[in-house]
Amino acid sequence: MNAPFPAAKDANGRAPRRRWTRTLPWVGGGLLAVLIIIGLWPKPLPVEIATAVRGPLRVTVNEEGMTRLKHRYTVSSPVAGLLKRIDLKPGMEIEAGKTVLAVLDTRAADLLDARTQAQAEAQVQAAEAALAQVTAQQKSAVAAAALARKNFERIQKLHTAGSVSQQEFDAAELNDTRAAQDERAAGFALQVAEYELKQARALLARGLGDASSNEPLVITAPISGKILKVFQESERVVSAGFPLLEVGDTFDIEARIEVLSRDAVVIKPGAEVTLHKWGGDQPLRGMVRVVEPAAFTKISALGVEEQRVYVMVDFLAPPEERSALGDSYRVEADIVVWSGESVLKVPAGALFQRGHEWLTYVVEGGRARLRPVSVGPGNGLEAEVTSGIAEGDRVVVYPGDTLRDGVRVRGMSVSGY
Repeated sequence: MNAPFPAAKDANGRAPRRRWTRTLPWVGGGLLAVLIIIGLWPKPLPVEIATAVRGPLRVTVNEEGMTRLKHRYTVSSPVAGLLKRIDLKPGMEIEAGKTVLAVLDTRAADLLDARTQAQAEAQVQAAEAALAQVTAQQKSAVAAAALARKNFERIQKLHTAGSVSQQEFDAAELNDTRAAQDERAAGFALQVAEYELKQARALLARGLGDASSNEPLVITAPISGKILKVFQESERVVSAGFPLLEVGDTFDIEARIEVLSRDAVVIKPGAEVTLHKWGGDQPLRGMVRVVEPAAFTKISALGVEEQRVYVMVDFLAPPEERSALGDSYRVEADIVVWSGESVLKVPAGALFQRGHEWLTYVVEGGRARLRPVSVGPGNGLEAEVTSGIAEGDRVVVYPGDTLRDGVRVRGMSVSGY
C-alpha cells in the first residue's frame, strides 16, 4: 500500500536533512565550552572563620618558680658546750616554748666576766625593746585584720544583693586575705621576739652564777610549726653561734617566680596570680606582693644569657587547700598584667602586619575583604581590636599566602567563636 503523503524531495530527487541534525554540533560545542568555563572558574578558598565577640580578656606572664617559707628560724647554740644527740627529724611538729630541740652541757662555761656580762645585759635590753616593738605591730595587725574582715562581710552582703560590682568585691576579699596574712606574720614575729627575750634572760641569769648554771641548758622551740632541717644530729662540742636546726611554719609560705626583666617592668604589686601544676587538683589563687628591684643573670636551657627578676607571690588560698605544699616545691604561675571584662576580641591568628599596619580579612558576601584595624593588648591566643571591625564581623583565621582582597572564600567556624 502506498503512503498517503509521500516524503518531500529536493530538485535532485533527494530527501532533505532534518533541521535539528544541523544544530547538534553547535549545541555540543556550547555545552563543552560551558563545562570548560565551569572547570576553570576559581573555586572558593577553604578558610577558617571566627566571629568578633565581646568578652573578658586577660594578658598574663607565664613562668615557673618555687615555694618558699616566708619566715624561717635557725636555732643556734647560745653558748659553747657539749651538745647532746638530737633525735628530731625534719617534718616533725613542734610547739613554741614546749618542744625541746636541743640540750647543751655547758659545765658552767657560760659564767660571765665583766665585759660579757655587760654584753648580756645589753642583749636583754635589746630583746625587751624588740618585743615591745613587735607587740605594738602585732596589735596593729590584729586591728587591721578585724577591720578588713568587717568590711569584707559588708561588701559580701551588698554583692549578694547586687549593689556592688564584682571588682569591688574582689578588692575587698583581697584586702581581707592580705590583712589576715599580715596578722599571721605578726604573730610569728611576736613568738620569735618572746623567745629571744627568754633566751637572753636565761643566759644572763646563768652567767651571773644562778643555781641552774650547773644544769644542762635546754633549748626549746621558738615558734610553732615544723622542723625543716637538722644541721647537727650527733653529740659533739659546739661553739657559741653554731647552727643546730632550722624550723618554720609550713603554712606560711609564698611563691618566688622567676620572670624575664622585660616582663617584670609591667608586673605591678597586687596583680592577680594563678598558681597551677603544683600537684593539686585545683589551681591556687595568689597576689604579687613585690617585684624585686635587682635582676640576676641566668643561662637558659639553650645556653642563652637571660636577665631574670624574682617576683614574690602571696597565696590567697586558705591553708587547708594547700596543706600538702611545702618549702621549695615547684609551681607554675600565670601573672595578670592586663585584664578587661568586656572587650572586642578576635583570635590572634586573624591579625597580621604589613609594615607598621595591622590588617585582617573580613568575610563579606562570601568574599574576603582586607581591612586595616587597630589592635590592643593580646595574650597570644586572643587580642583586642579597638577599631576597624564591629562585633559580629566574621574574620579569616590564619590566612594563607594565596588569599587576596576580594577572593571568594568558603570556610568553617573556629571552635569557641
